[in-house]
Amino acid sequence: MSEHVEVDFLHEVGSRIAAADPLHEVLDRIVNLISDLMQCDSCFVYILEEEELVLRASQNPHADVVDRLRIRVGQGITGWVSEHRQPVALERNACQDPRFKFFGELPEDCYEAFLSVPILFRGRAVGVINVQHRLPHTYTPREIKLISTVGFLVGAEIESARLDGEVSQLSDQLATRKLVERAKGILQRDLGLTEEQSYLALQRQSRQTRKPMKEVAEAIILAAQVKRNHQDRAM
Repeated sequence: MSEHVEVDFLHEVGSRIAAADPLHEVLDRIVNLISDLMQCDSCFVYILEEEELVLRASQNPHADVVDRLRIRVGQGITGWVSEHRQPVALERNACQDPRFKFFGELPEDCYEAFLSVPILFRGRAVGVINVQHRLPHTYTPREIKLISTVGFLVGAEIESARLDGEVSQLSDQLATRKLVERAKGILQRDLGLTEEQSYLALQRQSRQTRKPMKEVAEAIILAAQVKRNHQDRAM
């Protein structure tokens, strides 16, 4: 593998990340780039979410497994790499490694060669990249370093997406809280309920209708607005 090819590869990876596309699209593109570069038969990207590694991208089509398969940290080679933050390169008989774990849903379990590298952000593992070959294959130190570098780049993108998600979640929570407070005020005014009684009424309606508190609050606010508009026209 020439240095020119490696530079072009890393530039393309960086470009995909810099394009600010949705994380899923970035991971899918990176899997394809790694597959082309390594001429491998399989490439997976797992993302660490709440102490579990979730399969988020695959070179081979696995619609029934992607976004669903979960591996505990420390489980299998992938979990070991996440736990120890060190790459593992097996050139043959990967399934015989004592750390290997079979997943009946993945035909790649029977592949001979296996390279697994951590995706790191500030020393923390946030995911794992797996590369596999059907036949024995020697992963050179240069290849391992190259895929590890991709892991560093992807790690920053994963962390950015996580922070964006947390900000969005906090924003949604704040918006819901404001709606609930308005709805409580309406119930207190129109029905003579206390603040606690108003909140319990919202909770009860949410359970009975199987709708989020936000939707229940919005319905109460809308009903109050319609009532007020009708009264204004009647005057």
